[in-house]
Amino acid sequence: MPTVHRQSGYRFFFYSHEPNEPPHLHVDKGGGSAKVWLHDVSFARTSGFRPKELTAILIIVRENREALLEAWHEYFGPEG
Repeated sequence: MPTVHRQSGYRFFFYSHEPNEPPHLHVDKGGGSAKVWLHDVSFARTSGFRPKELTAILIIVRENREALLEAWHEYFGPEG
């Protein structure tokens, strides 16, 4: 479960057993968790985050999207 980014108390990471899904990452902080698709920077699911936190997560992902996609492909390979 490699952590690929930390910002504002959020941890952005991949589960190593999900290479057959489109590029995405998981986010957690406190009791909240989310799954974010990287192709269109949208939520696959969320739990426990307030709307303001969800907005902050999307901003962080948009600002770091290229580096996060690069980390995905480095970890899972170019076809992942």
